[in-house]
Amino acid sequence: MTQENKVTMMTVRELARTGILTEHAIRLMLKQNKLPVLYIGKKALINYEKTVEMLQSLTVKQ
Repeated sequence: MTQENKVTMMTVRELARTGILTEHAIRLMLKQNKLPVLYIGKKALINYEKTVEMLQSLTVKQ
């Protein structure tokens, strides 16, 4: 698998540690189904690259 095809999945806390969103904001967005997420049982795994793209597209619109 090449680097281009690699998908980075993160838990809520791991994503919060990157600094792009707070843990609280991530949990709220999960409740509103606004993040690309895969649930394994109760654990949410969030697609990091798609989340960053989504947030960048939101901030570009002014």
